[in-house]
Amino acid sequence: MTDRPRREDDRLLPSEPAVRGIAREIYQRVRDLPLISPHGHIDAATLAANERLPDPATLLISRDHYVTRLLHSQGVPLEALGVAPSDPDTTHPDTPEPREIWRRLAENWRALRGMPSRLWLEQTLETVFGIRTALSPATSDAIYDELNDCLGREDFLPRALFDRFGLEVMVTTNSALDSLEHHRTIADGPWSGRVLPGFRPDDVVNADRPGWRTAVERLGEIASEKIGSYAGYIRALENRRRFFASHGATSTDHGHPSARAELLDDSEAERVYARLLSGGGDDGEAERFRAHMLMEFARMSCEDGLVMQLHPGSIRGHDRPMTGRFGADIGADIPTAGEYAHGLRPLLERHGHDPRFGLIVFTLDEATYSRELAPMAGYYPALLLGPPWWFHDSPEGLYRFRAWTLESAGFYNTVGFNDDARSIPSIPARHDVARRIDCGFLAGLVAEQRLTIEEASETAIDLAYRLPKKAYRL
Repeated sequence: MTDRPRREDDRLLPSEPAVRGIAREIYQRVRDLPLISPHGHIDAATLAANERLPDPATLLISRDHYVTRLLHSQGVPLEALGVAPSDPDTTHPDTPEPREIWRRLAENWRALRGMPSRLWLEQTLETVFGIRTALSPATSDAIYDELNDCLGREDFLPRALFDRFGLEVMVTTNSALDSLEHHRTIADGPWSGRVLPGFRPDDVVNADRPGWRTAVERLGEIASEKIGSYAGYIRALENRRRFFASHGATSTDHGHPSARAELLDDSEAERVYARLLSGGGDDGEAERFRAHMLMEFARMSCEDGLVMQLHPGSIRGHDRPMTGRFGADIGADIPTAGEYAHGLRPLLERHGHDPRFGLIVFTLDEATYSRELAPMAGYYPALLLGPPWWFHDSPEGLYRFRAWTLESAGFYNTVGFNDDARSIPSIPARHDVARRIDCGFLAGLVAEQRLTIEEASETAIDLAYRLPKKAYRL
C-alpha cells in the first residue's frame, strides 16, 4: 500500500519562506491550546452514553453532508451513502453495508481533490487514527478495518476522545422542545467534560416549516402555557430559555432565511400569530413574524443574558423532492444574497448599545463582509462577526474572511472559530486548519511590519482561545 507523504508542520502556512518562518513561530504558540467549541451538532446523547462510536462509514461519511452532497453531485445515490429516508415507516432493504459505503468514497476520492472535506478527512485519519495510507480502491478495505479496530478500543470512546482533544467546552444545538436529559446525565455524572446546550427555536418560530403548529402546541405543553394567544406563546418561549439557562446554556441560535428585523405592536403581533396558528397565514406573514420574533429574542437576550447567534442567508432544502424524502440535513442548502444594513437596523438601534446584549452574525454572502457586516461590527458594541461557515469554512474562505473584515472590524470584533462539527473525530482537524490560516495571515502582517511578532502571537492566542470564550460568555 502507498503511504501519503508525511504531513509537515508547515501545511497550509504561507509558501513564501520568510513569511512561513514567522507563521511557524506563531503557530507554535497556539497549536496545543485547549479547544473551545461554541457551536456544533454533536448529539449530547453520544457523550452521555459514552458507547462505541458507529462504524467508519456512518461516522465519517453518512453523517457528514459536506461529503454526501459532493458524492451525490458525482451521481452517487444518497441511499448508497447510508443516508436513510426520513419516514420511519419506510423500509430500505437496499441499504448498503458500511464497508460498501466506504468503498464508494474511495472510488470517488479524486472528486474531493483540493476540497476542505478531503483535507479534514485526511488529517483526521492521520492525527486521530494514525492512518497514513493513501485512500484508494485498492486500500479501502484495509483502511476500513484499521478504523473499525480503533473504534472498538476504549481510548476511542466519545469521552476519551473529548479529553484527548483538549476540548474545554462543547456547546450543542438543541430544539426549544429538547428535554436536555442527556446534558443532565453528563452534568450529574463523575466525568468532568463540559457539554452545554444551545437554544435553537427555529422549529417553533418558522411558521412556514412543516409541523410548526404541532411544535408550538408541544411548546405550550412543556412550558405549561396556553399558546392560543400570542402572550402565552411568548411566555412559553421565555420559560424554555430559563430552562436552558438552568442547564448551563449561554447562547441561542436562529437560522432565519434573512436578517430582517421588524418590531410589531402587540395587537399586530397577536393578529399575525393568530392567522399563522389557524393555518391562514401566507409566506409573507411568516417572514414578518420571524422578523418580529428576532426583535423579541433580542429583547429576551438583554433580560436573560443569552448571547444571540444569527445564521441567515440559506435556502435550506433547495431540492424539495429529495428533502421531502430524506429530511433537511442532506446538504441541499444553497446560499443566497444577503442584506444586513437595513434588515438589522431596527434591532441594532434598539439594542446595539446595550452592554447586556450580544449578537453574533454569520453570512453565506461573502460580499457583505466588507460592504456591510465589518463596518457594522466596527461600530455597534453589541455586534460581533461569526466566522465563515458551511460553504466557506475552508482555508480559502477563512483567509478571505480575515482579509475582508480586518480594515473595518479588526480582529477583536470577531469571535474566533466554530467547528460546526457532526462527528467528534473531525473536531481537531477543523480547529487546526483555522489556527494555521490565522497564523499565516498574521505572519503576513508581521512581514509587512504592521505588527510585531509579540502582537501577532498574542492575537493568534486570542483568536483561538480567548475570544470565543468571551463572546459566548463561557
